Amino acid sequence: MNALETQLKEAVQLTGTQWAVCLERESGSWQVRAAYRLDKKRQTALLQYLARTPVNSWLSGAVTVGRSRSHRVPQRVALGCEYLFVFPVQGLTMVILVGGHSLGKEERRIWRLLTSAMALPLQPAMDLAAGQEGGVFPDLQAAVPYDLPRALERVLDAFAASVPYQAGWLAVHSGDVLEVQAHKNCPQCLGNRFALDSSEVFRRIGRRGEGIRVQKGQSEWALVPHKGFRSNTRDWVGLPLVIGRRLIGLVALWRERPFRPDEWARLRRLARQAARPVEAILTFAEMAGHLRRLGVLNDFALTVSSAQNLDQIARRVFDLLARAFGTELISLFLLSPDGKTLRTYRNRGKEIATQVSSLETSPYAPLVLGGAIRRERGQESARVYEGTRAALIVPLRYRGRVIGALTLESEQEEAFNLYDEHLLVVIASHLAGLVEYSRLREEAEARARNLGLIHEVVQQVIGLTDVAQVAQITADLLAQYFAYEMAVVFLPNEDGHLVARGVGGSAAEIVRQGLSALADAVHGGITGKVFETGESLLVNDVSQEPLYRPLPGWEAGSELCVALREGDRVLGLIDVESRERNAFTHNDLLALESLAGILSSVILSADRYQRLQATVRELRATQRELQERVEAQRSAENRLIQAAKMAAVGEMAAGIAHELNNPLTTVAGFAELVLEELPEDVPQRKDLELILRESLRARSVVRRLLDFARQTESVRVRADLNEVVDDVVTLVRHLLHTSGVQLHLNLHSNLPWPLIDRNQMKQVLLNLLHNALQAMPRGGDLTITTLERQEAGRQWVGLEVRDTGVGIPPENIERLFEPFFTTRGDKGGTGLGLSVTYGIVTEHGGYIDVNSKPGEGAVFTVWLPIDEGTNVR
Repeated sequence: MNALETQLKEAVQLTGTQWAVCLERESGSWQVRAAYRLDKKRQTALLQYLARTPVNSWLSGAVTVGRSRSHRVPQRVALGCEYLFVFPVQGLTMVILVGGHSLGKEERRIWRLLTSAMALPLQPAMDLAAGQEGGVFPDLQAAVPYDLPRALERVLDAFAASVPYQAGWLAVHSGDVLEVQAHKNCPQCLGNRFALDSSEVFRRIGRRGEGIRVQKGQSEWALVPHKGFRSNTRDWVGLPLVIGRRLIGLVALWRERPFRPDEWARLRRLARQAARPVEAILTFAEMAGHLRRLGVLNDFALTVSSAQNLDQIARRVFDLLARAFGTELISLFLLSPDGKTLRTYRNRGKEIATQVSSLETSPYAPLVLGGAIRRERGQESARVYEGTRAALIVPLRYRGRVIGALTLESEQEEAFNLYDEHLLVVIASHLAGLVEYSRLREEAEARARNLGLIHEVVQQVIGLTDVAQVAQITADLLAQYFAYEMAVVFLPNEDGHLVARGVGGSAAEIVRQGLSALADAVHGGITGKVFETGESLLVNDVSQEPLYRPLPGWEAGSELCVALREGDRVLGLIDVESRERNAFTHNDLLALESLAGILSSVILSADRYQRLQATVRELRATQRELQERVEAQRSAENRLIQAAKMAAVGEMAAGIAHELNNPLTTVAGFAELVLEELPEDVPQRKDLELILRESLRARSVVRRLLDFARQTESVRVRADLNEVVDDVVTLVRHLLHTSGVQLHLNLHSNLPWPLIDRNQMKQVLLNLLHNALQAMPRGGDLTITTLERQEAGRQWVGLEVRDTGVGIPPENIERLFEPFFTTRGDKGGTGLGLSVTYGIVTEHGGYIDVNSKPGEGAVFTVWLPIDEGTNVR
């Protein structure tokens, strides 16, 4: 792609047209010299269309009059555009033809500037006398014309090549001001600005467009700018660069000796001829500025717009601006949505420092609140960085509202021009929209995070009935979701005072210790204010809040407190704190208030449930008490009935005992007499001994029956219960063997000795063994165990008899110890064995436990106290 095609491409991109082509008239027809976005097919169609007489006349007329024209393209002509725009190249039979839908004033100006630049290199460079000056001006197509200062310096070099001078400068006309943009041997003049009406010299140059020469000693010498003069400077000339009546700029030269008349004439001629090259240089510089702005905006669209958050946006904007404007002294200020805080981004070394401060106390508030575009120079410029002499300040506006400011600073006083200002305005406009979009996205993400938190809290605390557990889970989740350093949930205790029931965050342990050191952690501070009013409170800087009261060992920078409410009643508080100032946002406040509403309902439900549970417990305790009283009454009634039965049995037993005792005494007495007289070897002696033993045993039974009836006191001594077991087992071992019952003994090796009547305890064990044998008609296992335990502050020993018999039905267990109650009446059962056993055990201050399930056997455990106290049961 040659230079002309490159220029066409850049102009098409700047103006948004469809295509462009450079045509030259040759031998009565138009020839294509360069084209952009116009393929061969359309080139052919275009040339055919231009060959038509009306179109050819329209195009040739534009060349003749040297003015641009437009022409509507018929729909049947496939040129891909609605209009043709022609821009003739002055002095040549060459035009730029542009295809597009519309062209505004600025776009047309760009195409005119391009045709003006195309005309200059093709004209004689400097048609001076004798032709000696040809080629002294730069070839704008051979060199890079976009470096404006260097290009203008080459113009000054051309003047120096023609006429030697001591120093000079070239100023560009803009509005009513001349601004020095190139110099020769006077760097202090660069950037100076002169108003055209500031002196009579400049007024004459502006009105007449003619050169002026002033020598030292003349009255006008004081009116010319002296900056850059030397002590021997004697002559100053001002050479306006004029095209028609338009002032393009001014060349000022001076030296120590007067300019000769021929030199003065030569300088004036050079000025006339330099006007168009200088305009071309300025034109190309302006086009370069357009391209640079287009490139910067393109970079902005590609890089900055893809940032995910405000910090990324700031980093990418700073990098882009540093490359575009050549300065690292960049600042970005963003107001919070509520307008109370100011977030500042600024370069600090290779990092971007971020600071959030109150707008009222921020030293940068005037930069934002001014809301005006400012380009300042010198000491009066607004300062963010030290030692700067120029600043460019552009507000960020979104829908008419100022949301921040973007500033550039430089140590060079003339660092920023009008084009920089325009570019920064465009960037700031796009940046404002991007910032608001990012804020909306962050707000949406924050709301999603808030919903996630609320959902998580609901999932974890719903159904919980422990208020302290609800508070702790909430505090932990707050710290987890928002990375809070401190999150505390205050709820009332049993006395109604608010206490910390849940503490979360990285500083939880420090906060717990600090809270424990305070007698009342709520009243008197920010939490106390919220508790009193029920209104939420967000403090971005606690150092400015007189209500703030620090905890021992903990110093906050900002605090957010929300009340848990039921109507007008405050149930508790959620308090979160951070060491950083301005750590909380309005979204945080909304999240906590939403969570507080849900948490209030959960706490109320848990509190009501606990009160209901307390009522249920009270009712159950009352029920148990009633049941115990009913059972006690039933037991008392049963004991009265049993006592009545026992009284009847006693009366009957006394009579029976007397009736049986006499014959048994006679039998035993005569058996003893016969045995005394009977020799040892008589076979009948064993029978008589058996008769004696059985009669004595029968008499003993009768005696016990009398004892049972009379309730006489027994003789008790400290005895080993294991020995009682051994004696009884010796008596029944043969019976157990013949009954097919396997006996197992588990005797405690160090069993305490209770105070007992040994014979009565043998009777107790015999009765229990007989019952067990009768429950195992087909044999089984019989286990006798002795044991000890502590119960109700007393020491007890136990005698357990366990069988594997048929078991006892539940309905019969309560009647086991009633006199004459038996389930084996058809097998000779009297119902007195367990009744007698019960009486003996209770007389010893003990009791009997019975456990049995039908088909699984039965366990009888006799418990006897070691001391002599009576049974408290």
